[in-house]
Amino acid sequence: MKVSIEVDCTPEEARAFFGLPDVRPLQESMMAQMQEQMQKVAGSMDPEAAFKVLFPLQSESFTDMQKAFWGQFTGKSK
Repeated sequence: MKVSIEVDCTPEEARAFFGLPDVRPLQESMMAQMQEQMQKVAGSMDPEAAFKVLFPLQSESFTDMQKAFWGQFTGKSK
């Protein structure tokens, strides 16, 4: 026996039905902050600065990864 149920509702209605919180204000706030950071960096047009602002904790590990990558092509190690 196979039973199919089709529910036609919006995401907002589904969240309300299941009792999930409305995270839209948080998402809008975070997107506004990210947009502000991106606009500040876009003014300088420096790709390295943009990367450091958007991914502050990963910039050093990315540099190490780049060095290792290019070391493989040039035959040099760190």
